[in-house]
Amino acid sequence: MSDSGKKDDSLILAEAIRMVKSGVSVTFPVNGRSMLPFIVGGRDSVILEKPKELRRGDVVLALVKTNAPGNHYVVHRIVSLDGEHVILMGDGNLALREHCDVSDVCAKVICVVKPNGKKYAMAALRYRIAAKIWYILLPVRRYLLWIYRKIKK
Repeated sequence: MSDSGKKDDSLILAEAIRMVKSGVSVTFPVNGRSMLPFIVGGRDSVILEKPKELRRGDVVLALVKTNAPGNHYVVHRIVSLDGEHVILMGDGNLALREHCDVSDVCAKVICVVKPNGKKYAMAALRYRIAAKIWYILLPVRRYLLWIYRKIKK
């Protein structure tokens, strides 16, 4: 992607965050594979809302601190909340965790929107149970993701 494409993406993201902070729900496309199998980058979109309350298991859009120059935004699941400190991990990640402060959480993912327009509420009991089971399966996630990618090609 060219530098102007990155700039355009940054401007769009900044506007989406501004709208969410003002109380507007925003539907936003996602990229990447870090939230497989629940959110498929390049195919699914997410509906973002201003976070009223955060809890373990919520999927959020957050600005994370990195060792590389500059920070970046991720849509990942909260695996730990300790006061003002948040630890995030993508469902498709095997070990990598990101850190941020509660104030760096810009939005909460309320729904996943599939290409056919069907919406899946993140707060639904069945979705939360599936996410908990997926987290418990972390030791074998590498193999499950390999199978998933082979099947979904």
